[in-house]
Amino acid sequence: MFELIPAIDLLGGECVRLAQGRYDAATVYEADPAVAAKRFVLAGIPRLHVVDLDGAKAGRPVNTAAVRAIVAAAGKVPVQLGGGLRDATSIAAALDTGVDRVILGTVALREPEVVRAATKAHPGRIVVGLDAKDGRVSVEGWLETGEATVVDVARRFEDAGVAAIVHTDIARDGMLTGPNLEATAALADAIEIPVIISGGVSSEEDLVAGAKLAHRGIAGAIVGRALYTGDVDLASALARLGSL
Repeated sequence: MFELIPAIDLLGGECVRLAQGRYDAATVYEADPAVAAKRFVLAGIPRLHVVDLDGAKAGRPVNTAAVRAIVAAAGKVPVQLGGGLRDATSIAAALDTGVDRVILGTVALREPEVVRAATKAHPGRIVVGLDAKDGRVSVEGWLETGEATVVDVARRFEDAGVAAIVHTDIARDGMLTGPNLEATAALADAIEIPVIISGGVSSEEDLVAGAKLAHRGIAGAIVGRALYTGDVDLASALARLGSL
């Protein structure tokens, strides 16, 4: 099943989108993120993606109140949360807000043992987020890029019980230029863990193209700015994907 997953990025308690991960290039789309969550849920989405941008930058959860409000608005729709979750305490606290899964990024690169411990403590609820620039993994809310490749890092978690990998191409994120399907599919080919497309989805056709790669291990696509600008009509996209 290929999932269309709307994104809510939180900055200062508001729903925003960044351009290429730049905090100084944020556009506010909804002052109350719970309103956006409710709108998405009413359309019949299978899952919701939330990122605490302040948390990613600070290295600790910041927008917890907004996350709780989103979870309440989402009801039975599962929510996955990332941003600033870098130790066992913050992971457990995030799950206590009612989210279904948490996404670990920076800690996955720097302290993989934390991810392994988390998958044992919370089976099926840990996702690894790999954000890349030119195939290299970026951390600290995209403020720093290391030398490790996405494939190399992903392979470290093949036997860890990770539920999925979210692969974000930073150069395309928030730019409406189309996702890097080639790189994401290559990652999916290299590992057994399901991979979720993130960054650059700009049209219904992008989603259809992604769904046609499901047999290679692509489990879904996260869609942000295109939903807020109207470039992707959520009801139409969900219906079309459901007919494939």
